[in-house]
Amino acid sequence: MKDYIEERAVSIANYIIDNNATVRQTAKKFGISKSTVHKDVAERLLHINPSLARQARVVLDINKSERHIRGGMATKEKYLHQHG
Repeated sequence: MKDYIEERAVSIANYIIDNNATVRQTAKKFGISKSTVHKDVAERLLHINPSLARQARVVLDINKSERHIRGGMATKEKYLHQHG
C-alpha cells in the first residue's frame, strides 16, 4: 500500500477520535468521499493499526446511532428560523 494512503488512514482515524467527528465531517475535512473514509477506517487501518481502527469505529458507531437525533435537531432548527 502506498505510504500516503496509510498516513491518511491514520490521520483520518485520529481526526475522528479527537473531534468525535462523523463520516461526513471527516470526508469534508480531508476532501475525500464518505466511502473512502469507511474504507480507510474499516479495511486499510485494520492492517496498519488495529487498535486505532477499533477506537475510530467506536466513535463512528456512536455517531451513526445518534444521527437520527442530529437530523431531527437540524430540521427543527431549520423550521424555527423559517417560521419564527
